[in-house]
Amino acid sequence: MKSYGQYCPIARTSELFAERWTPIIVRNLAAGCRTFTQLREGAPGIPKALLAERLALLERYGVVGRSPQPTGRGSVYELTESGRELKRVCDAMGEWGARWLEIEPRHLDPAYVLWATCRLVDLDKVPSPGVVVRFDLRDQPERRFWMLLQRPRAELCTSYPGRTEDLIVTTDSDTLVQWNLRRVTLQQAVRAGRCRLEGPTSLARGFPSWVQPSPFAHVSPARSHDRQGAST
Repeated sequence: MKSYGQYCPIARTSELFAERWTPIIVRNLAAGCRTFTQLREGAPGIPKALLAERLALLERYGVVGRSPQPTGRGSVYELTESGRELKRVCDAMGEWGARWLEIEPRHLDPAYVLWATCRLVDLDKVPSPGVVVRFDLRDQPERRFWMLLQRPRAELCTSYPGRTEDLIVTTDSDTLVQWNLRRVTLQQAVRAGRCRLEGPTSLARGFPSWVQPSPFAHVSPARSHDRQGAST
């Protein structure tokens, strides 16, 4: 870890928190991820070795606590008191980014947005014994995803989960992001031809109500001229 050589608390915090992937790991832990696999699922693209390195660094600085799995191999990770305080930093970063930064094509990773959407499913609203939702993406037809919405937690799969899907959603990555942020409702996307739901009517109607909005959906993006004015 490189040092700025400054006593300033901002500089010292940046040495730890501004390392690549560290805010993402803290965000995922704050969202309820507890295992190495869960953390990696919420950080598509992070190498295993780097995730292990970052977790070890956060543990050394007392931000993350680690304990053995109650059953089986591996460890369980959780934020300590100091780590939980970092959630406020993550929230502030998220609100600032939602307001001031444009969403560009390079940000439209469907694996992440569907993973994030899974974390927002209220399983108490999902019919028993659970529902499997398949996502077909028009902008990435070579990729296919399945949501397994059943207790104890919703999961995202990138290969056939062994159970026939109950609902099929055909859309594109941008629409998924806009829906997650509630800049468009799923009903509006359907009416505009940006989304199609196939399956029993009760599931197609109920599905949108099972998913809570992004925690940053309440933030209104700055208008273009506001961004331009801020840069002059």
